[in-house]
Amino acid sequence: MEIADVRKRVREAIERARQHADRRRERNDDARRAFEKFLDSAAVPIVRQVASVLRAEGHLFTIFTPAGSVRMMSDRQSTDFVEITLDTSGYTPRVIGHTSRGGRGGNIVEYEQTVGNGDPATLTEEDVVAFLVREVEPFVEK
Repeated sequence: MEIADVRKRVREAIERARQHADRRRERNDDARRAFEKFLDSAAVPIVRQVASVLRAEGHLFTIFTPAGSVRMMSDRQSTDFVEITLDTSGYTPRVIGHTSRGGRGGNIVEYEQTVGNGDPATLTEEDVVAFLVREVEPFVEK
């Protein structure tokens, strides 16, 4: 094979990679803007409401809102929390819920799952409520 042909194919691959990276950055930027709006209008207010209801029922949780996420953490054990964040590491950005529970003997169980359909532009308050209600059950059964 001629070196000119190899060079041409490698250059085309480099250009495709650059275009792909540009499109990915644009998708991630759009998703971040939509996620910030989602946090402000739906996620944070609903997490606060859920924490308030839990507090009234005798289950104490504190809300944290670090940049780009919202976390509801148990006042009893710092390893018990539910957090909603934006994951931009994959091909398509998605909203994920990260749950951590302290178990017996110091074991910690952690897992992540997509909240609703994962698209920050279309998620609703109902998606947040459904996720949180499902995830707090193990914390309140203790």
